[in-house]
Amino acid sequence: MKKFIQTIKNIFSIEELRIRILNTIGFLIIFRLGSYVVLPGVDANQLTGDASGIFGLLNTFLGGAFSRASVFGLGIMPYISASIVLQLMTVAVPYFQKLQKEGDSGRKKINQITRVLTIFICLAQSIGYINATIPAEAVILQNQFLFQTSSIVILTAGTIFCMWLGEKITDKGIGNGISMLIMIGIISRFPGSIVAEALSRGMNQALIFILELVALFVVVMATVALVQAVRRIPVQYAKQVVGNKVYGGQRQYIPLKVNSSGVMPIIFAQSLMFLPALIAGIWVDQSDTAQYISTTFSDIQSWQYNLVFAILIILFTFFYTAITINPNQIADDMKRNGGFVPGIKPGKQTSDFIDSVLTRITLPGSFFLALIAILPAFAMMAGVSTGFAQFYGGTSLLIMVGVILDTLQQIESYLLMRHYEGMMKSGRVKGRTQNTAVA
Repeated sequence: MKKFIQTIKNIFSIEELRIRILNTIGFLIIFRLGSYVVLPGVDANQLTGDASGIFGLLNTFLGGAFSRASVFGLGIMPYISASIVLQLMTVAVPYFQKLQKEGDSGRKKINQITRVLTIFICLAQSIGYINATIPAEAVILQNQFLFQTSSIVILTAGTIFCMWLGEKITDKGIGNGISMLIMIGIISRFPGSIVAEALSRGMNQALIFILELVALFVVVMATVALVQAVRRIPVQYAKQVVGNKVYGGQRQYIPLKVNSSGVMPIIFAQSLMFLPALIAGIWVDQSDTAQYISTTFSDIQSWQYNLVFAILIILFTFFYTAITINPNQIADDMKRNGGFVPGIKPGKQTSDFIDSVLTRITLPGSFFLALIAILPAFAMMAGVSTGFAQFYGGTSLLIMVGVILDTLQQIESYLLMRHYEGMMKSGRVKGRTQNTAVA
């Protein structure tokens, strides 16, 4: 406890770090306050506050702003959708591949295109959001056209403001701004969920509640291990004599993460899992098979749902890893800089070696990721309430763990840079974003 208090003192004794932390807290407070501001023309008392399916997932990410018909009802999600689209296009479209290779200027153009695409996605999603989540009895404005138009503009402006907040947190705060906004929305629901679970158990089932907390702790630790796990490939650089100086000759490492795809496989798989029930719902009154599919894939506790969900996550993990990590490019960069893997010839053999290592570590990583994704369903089967079970795995837990580790890594960097002791007695906090030796 004494070391913890001293670490806090060290953190706030660094002026730049103190200002960044206070800026981050201020921006997050603004974001949370905005999530309670209801759209003009909507009676908040008429809103149910409940959301299920993909709406429930979005509501979790946005800290309840989605179900409250808030001005931040769409939150940062349209920007994330636009970022995913642009990321996929950099793999398939030559123009975006060229922009990606242009360095800072190319990234600025891609960011600008992402912002413009975000606006169009907002306009499209705003219409669906208003029609799907705001009941007619909740609209108190008589002029429907005025209500629809003003709501679309306000929801789009709210998303742009959230995007601006995220960029400000990245520039003037601590951690990745966009990820911080998602994380704070998820964490904001945790205290209420744990209190509701404790009240539902009562004194008679206090031991069961304690066991639930222990199980949650074990799951969080396992998730931390998955996020932090890295396979380091040694890279040796040849010595180069330039004038009277000798350059190179040192050994570095290429850190290949066991879960290099992050939460993207779960997000992609979750999006597809709504399709069977949606399509089958068209013929649900005409076919027993369609009714069976609709019922089965609407129940996240069914074994069929979880089996298909897990298989999709494993497939998407390999797919996303393949499009984000290019062994050929890594091998070419190493060869260009005079680096080689000991015992492996530069060029194609190095590329094949990196690809084989990546495949071997991605396979167990994908299975572990699939297990974490379906753990909330097992928690609900064991009697845990739906709200509390969401924190036993899935996208929510991975985002929280990843963002917290990334933020701690940045704080520790400031401490070590000012010659203070790190945040841990032994070892170091490894962030999610680790540069390779040849980046």
